[in-house]
Formats: sequence, structure tokens, C-alpha cells
Amino acid sequence: MNVVSEWYRRTFADPQVVLLVLILIGALLLVNFFGQMLAPAIAAVVIAFLLDGPAGRLREKGLSNSLAVSIVFVTFLALAVVAFFAILPPITGQLGQFFLQLPSMMASLQETVVELSRSNPEFFDETQIADLIARLQSELIALGPANVKALLGNLAGAISLVVYTILVPVMVFFFLKDKKLIMSWIAGYLPNHKPLVDKVWAEVVAKAGDYARGKVYEIFIVGFAAFVVFWAIDLRFAAFLALLTGLSVIIPYFGAALVTLPVALVAFFQWGIGSEMLLAVLVYLGLQAVDGNILAPLLFSEVVKLHPNAIILAILIFGGLWGFWGVFFAIPLATVAHAVIKGWSEHRSLAGAVSQAADDEKGA
Repeated sequence: MNVVSEWYRRTFADPQVVLLVLILIGALLLVNFFGQMLAPAIAAVVIAFLLDGPAGRLREKGLSNSLAVSIVFVTFLALAVVAFFAILPPITGQLGQFFLQLPSMMASLQETVVELSRSNPEFFDETQIADLIARLQSELIALGPANVKALLGNLAGAISLVVYTILVPVMVFFFLKDKKLIMSWIAGYLPNHKPLVDKVWAEVVAKAGDYARGKVYEIFIVGFAAFVVFWAIDLRFAAFLALLTGLSVIIPYFGAALVTLPVALVAFFQWGIGSEMLLAVLVYLGLQAVDGNILAPLLFSEVVKLHPNAIILAILIFGGLWGFWGVFFAIPLATVAHAVIKGWSEHRSLAGAVSQAADDEKGA
């Protein structure tokens, strides 16, 4: 018990550590209790955070802040409009068709597996397989167009859509334009001398920012490449499956394995078991291999130094806390945690060295 009390006294006797802990606790409480109400503002902050990198590069080339922000913001709006009117309709159309045909796909899969179980009863149990496929089918269908229509038909959902469509872009622009003003306003409520907080913040901005922007580029590159390849081999629902493939890179390890199922299912329903189905699955696995071994290292290099076990633990922990969004932001949040631990450790080492030097000077 003395060891714990001594650690507590030594750690929290440092006002810099106390300030950092209070800021972290405040941020967690804000997200937990007001996250839903502040969702548009949080979305705007995230988007502005992503766009600040290109704006910063334009400022480095001599452009004024207003001009750099205007160029980046107009480009963002143009891409959003193109995505909404040119990319979203075919994806949503294929999404609806996929779920409409899903019962037929699952029935075809069940027939094939039942035939295999009858010809190889020592390896397959027909009843268990039928139950498994039935449960899988019900879970997948529950995610289908009925829920999407109910969500869009709900008044609150419609209001939220309007709020996000209008309010978020406006907030993004002002977060970008008045970044220094907003940061100085926040800093006004903090002590002037806060080296530990400044160090952790700089680490988070550098690492998490580069990671988030690189991940967006990775999603678009992988998704576009998947669409081209799926279209070239004439795989059905190419746009929908390409979207899933692009989004799969958000969740390392789990995402790639999870999206294999719909790709294999569509290929099986379209061609049956054969060379075409094998080609579709191999193409998908090849895309994931290229992404994991070539594209991701090129995009991220040394940005995020996290052990694979740390990434998996981050996905499990933050996913358990905040569901889908916890999984979505698992690695940036893990990067924040890593920056906090690293900054804390370095601060303790520096404080210890200063204290030891002071003691040595007194002794002399």
C-alpha cells in the first residue's frame, strides 16, 4: 500500500501531470455525456482537422490564410457534391439490390452446403449448418433497406440530415479560417506554462493528423482500385463491394477478413463454385495484400509506431466504449494514448534529472 501511495504522491505532486489528467478527463466526459448533441460540431472539427494539412501546405507556398482556406474548402465542397450526385446513387442502388437478392444468395449457399454435408457427413452436420446459415441470413437482412428507409423516413433523421448538410460545412469553414483564434481562446483558460500539455498536443497533431489524412487517401485509393478490378472481371455490385473494400482498411485485420464474406458470397451467387469465384476472391485478397505491404507503408511510413497487439486492443477497447465510431477512430485514439504515455514518461525523466541535479548541487 505504501508503494501505491508513494507513486500517487510522486506522480500527482507535479502540476503539469494534474493539468494533463484533468484535460483528458474533461474531454472524455464531454464526449460521453454530450457527444450526441455535439455530433455536428465534432464532425466539423474532424473534417477541418483533415483539411488543415492541405491548407497548411498552401500557406507554406506563400498564399494568405484566407485564400488557402477558401481553395481547400471549395475543393472539399466540390468533391462532396460530386460524391453525392455521381457516386452515392449507384452505390445506394446496388446496396438495395444486394439486400433484395440476399435471401436468394443465402438459399443458394445453403443448398450447396447441404449437398456437401450429404456427400461428406463426417465433416458437415446438416442441421447445424442450416441453423447457422439461417441466423446469418436473418442478421444480414436486418441490416437491409427496411432499416435504411425507416431511418430516412423518421422526422428526427430528416432534421439531422438537414443539420449536417448545412451546419457542418459552415462550421468546417470557420474552424479552418479561425483556427488560431479558436486555439488562443481555448489556451486562455489554461495556465501559460504547460510544457507537458503542449508536447502531447504537438505529438497528437503531428501523428494523428498525418494518420487520419493518410487513411482517407488510402480509403479512396483502395476503393477506386477495387471498383476498377471488380468492374474488369464483371463482378456484380462492383460499386457497393468497392465501397466495402475501401472502408475495410479503417479496421486493420478485422476489416479485410469481414469484407471477404460479401465478396465471396456475390461471386458464388453469380458464378457458383469455380474458377471465376476463385478469381474474384483472389483479386480481393490481392488488393488487401498490396494495400498492407505497399500502399499503407508508403502513406504512413513512420507516422504511427504501434504494435499489432496494441492496435487490436485499441479496436476492442474503444469499440466497446463508443461502438462503430470507437472502432473508426481506434488507431487515432490509440495514437493519442501513446502520445500521452510517451510525453508523461519523458516529462518524468526530465523532472527526475532536474531534481537529481538540484540535489547534487546542494550536496556539493
